[in-house]
Amino acid sequence: MKFLDMLRSAERQNGSMLCVGLDPEPARFPAAMRGDASKIFDFCAAIVDATADLVSAFKPQIAYFAANRAEAQLERLMAHMRRAAPGVPVILDAKRGDIGSTAEQYAKEAFERYGADAVTLSPFMGFDTIQPYLKYHGKGAFLLCRTSNPGGDDFQNQRLATVAGEPLLYEHIAQLAQGPWNLNGQLGLVVGATYPAEIERVRALAPALPLLIPGVGAQGGDALATVRAGWRTGGPIIVNSSRAILYASSGADFVHAARQEALKTRAMLEAARSDLA
Repeated sequence: MKFLDMLRSAERQNGSMLCVGLDPEPARFPAAMRGDASKIFDFCAAIVDATADLVSAFKPQIAYFAANRAEAQLERLMAHMRRAAPGVPVILDAKRGDIGSTAEQYAKEAFERYGADAVTLSPFMGFDTIQPYLKYHGKGAFLLCRTSNPGGDDFQNQRLATVAGEPLLYEHIAQLAQGPWNLNGQLGLVVGATYPAEIERVRALAPALPLLIPGVGAQGGDALATVRAGWRTGGPIIVNSSRAILYASSGADFVHAARQEALKTRAMLEAARSDLA
């Protein structure tokens, strides 16, 4: 199944635009696991099991696994998600951005080693950094466009004087992803929830692309403003929350607390969408 079809199916089945980000920090685990990197799989699998019927996607962040020498646990987790939530797509948050044979290896890592349904990429070295991923038909690639961090202004919010109309860099990326770069309908964009006006601008430039929107929850993004700015009929959004759900409790009830936080966030997002429908 193509990534976009899988996403829409999960969204309908679970009534959700919520993505749970899997950013395991052993120092923040419940007391029985705290500080033990060998428990990364156990912690993340418990979160997956508790939220599988509430989400439209999962998003493991590869750095949290690699920094803890837990790539094998990430492989186990990817296999577990395919069993426990077979209809829910998995976006590998890797933010790769290289060219040639190196990009081919990164694509192989994401789609063959880990079996991800989509991956996040940095487009700032140009289209040839994207091409190797598009060879995996049916897989998705989300390009960094207008990110949630303040430092995004350093480049993304600067004008391109040599491009017709002098668009801001993030606007140019959105136009390329909606148009000439999206050869097989595989591309989406990453836009941060902390900038709802920019989400709305990206949506205007890329009306049909899926938008992956991090920054809701611990980073302070407004879920209601995010939905109003980004959701359109035919233009799906994937609203990510990581720490607010993962670490809703530091006690033995962490699984229950994570589910309750996911339920609350899903309901908030769906209420905002109902207001727009």
